[in-house]
Amino acid sequence: MLRSSSLRLPLHHGNDNDNNNNHRLPTEQHHRLLQSFNLPFELKQLHAHLIKTRLPLTLLPLTRVASVSALTPSFSYAQTIFERVEKPEIYLWNSCLKALAEGDCPNDAVLLFYQLRKFGVFPDSFTLSFVLKACLRLLDVGNGRIVHGYVEKLGLSSNLFLQNTIVHLYASCGEMADAWLLFDKMSDRDVVTWNIMITQLIKRDDIEGACGLFSQMPERNLRSWTLMIAGCVQCGKPKEAIRLFLELEKAGLKPNEVTVVAVLSACADLGDLHLGRRIHEYSTRSGFGRNVRVSNTLIDMFIKCGCLEEAQGVFNEMKERTVVSWSAMIQGLAMHGKAEEALKLFSKMIRVGVKPNWVTFLGLLHACSHMGLVEEGRKFFTSMTRDYGIVPKIEHYGSLVDLLSRAGLLQEAHEFIKNMPIKPNGVVWGALLGGCKVHKNIELAEEAIKHLSELDPLNDGYYVVLSNIYAEAERWEDAARVRKLMRDRGVKKTPGASSITVDGTVHEFVAGDESHPQATKIFETWDRLVEKMKLMGYVPNTSVVLLDIEEAEKERFLYRHSEKLAVVFGLISTPARTPIRIMKNLRVCEDCHEAFKLISTIGNREIVVRDRNRFHCFKDGSCSCRDYW
Repeated sequence: MLRSSSLRLPLHHGNDNDNNNNHRLPTEQHHRLLQSFNLPFELKQLHAHLIKTRLPLTLLPLTRVASVSALTPSFSYAQTIFERVEKPEIYLWNSCLKALAEGDCPNDAVLLFYQLRKFGVFPDSFTLSFVLKACLRLLDVGNGRIVHGYVEKLGLSSNLFLQNTIVHLYASCGEMADAWLLFDKMSDRDVVTWNIMITQLIKRDDIEGACGLFSQMPERNLRSWTLMIAGCVQCGKPKEAIRLFLELEKAGLKPNEVTVVAVLSACADLGDLHLGRRIHEYSTRSGFGRNVRVSNTLIDMFIKCGCLEEAQGVFNEMKERTVVSWSAMIQGLAMHGKAEEALKLFSKMIRVGVKPNWVTFLGLLHACSHMGLVEEGRKFFTSMTRDYGIVPKIEHYGSLVDLLSRAGLLQEAHEFIKNMPIKPNGVVWGALLGGCKVHKNIELAEEAIKHLSELDPLNDGYYVVLSNIYAEAERWEDAARVRKLMRDRGVKKTPGASSITVDGTVHEFVAGDESHPQATKIFETWDRLVEKMKLMGYVPNTSVVLLDIEEAEKERFLYRHSEKLAVVFGLISTPARTPIRIMKNLRVCEDCHEAFKLISTIGNREIVVRDRNRFHCFKDGSCSCRDYW
């Protein structure tokens, strides 16, 4: 039995020869009928009606005929119709293949291709390109190889578009050996070919291989440069990313929004405020301020460079904000010791109807941790699942353990770890270990290190913390035992390193560094500073030098900490009253923290230090962390 159809054909009464001429031209009703069929059955009805009314078959929308019949038993019926029109049949099927390859079901394009071969329809380069596109979307390398075979068999191997698509398919499916083989065999390559290979190498974190290809490129476009800049950032090489960006500018190319996002990310990682501000100005002139991703990256860059007010300025000017925008500002406020403002911003975010995500709550937990807001932190941890259906990630567990441990609730933190529904990682146990150092709990520190030695055996930071805990308790033999364990395992202590950017040039210092061109002037200036600081009550905190040596030698170690060298260089190299911004790879020690508060008063300077955990903004003798870090 035939289904009833929504297609309703006009009834034809009387003799077929009567009023024949009235049916030779399509009426408005016919036009509607010609566009309304959706099923093979309706197509057959319409076809019959055209024959009966002697209207030409060319009135049929043939691409619609193809799409309705493509994957049905009516395929051959559609072919019969196509035989009676002058257009080449493959042109019609190609339009259908294109729609399927770009639509929601690319697999149907592959099925249609096999249907075409089954019924003897000869493919052309467009046919193969659409099927390859479907295979690429599906990551279907098996069928892609078959289509590649057709490309070779039909003598289309000189078609650069097809060759590029096949290289892209092999590389995207992880068949890099085949991608390289085809790449090397290609007699002709364009910039797209090279970009495809560079993209895939970067996706596999093979930045060296990508750099090698990039250096060989006969021609580069903006995409080539942007790929490499973003790739260097992704692989932890922000210096190289900035070097490439400066070369791009010399080559006379103008960055687009994607380039800007990549280079701003590099500036954020390096703390290169000078270049970051220049890119901000360029973005404003180029109209990129309307791009939400550019604005979000600007916020992140300013925050990581210690310029919270400038980040807030970008945030306030945004016409459209996403959850990423709000979360970045909440995280930034938390890092800068403004927990109360972070919580207020979250409340505003909820009021305006923006739904938080897991990153938002990570920022809130950081805010609570940096300011010791234990009750608020507990509430946020519960709320994320109860009110928003967000399942906590390992990062959230680590943040709550950090909050409890910093606040001295070490036993509660330990119980929390033991009852976690997911296996705690090194970050979670490391947070407990950090709290043990602050609150001098040797027993729990030893418990934490047992797990850390299994989870992250080559992380020098954990051994150093335990050694420091023993040293502070004057258990020198235990401290020496930990250092011996590090040597036996081949673990080397990461030296303290700090950097400061002056006039666009990054100056780096390591602890005890005497190699800087202005080292003599730095040490002389420090000696004068120490005299003034001691008059203000400064007493060197030699307890942070965890070596069993003479007191004078401990002071010498203290005075050569990398952040002290960097801040003195900042004082002698920048105009009076301008902020000094320092990047530190490790946690700021207690003595440097106390010294910087005094130096901010003596030098009438704002000193912003970004250490491994947060920002410290020293101004007028106090720090934004309120001595809680």
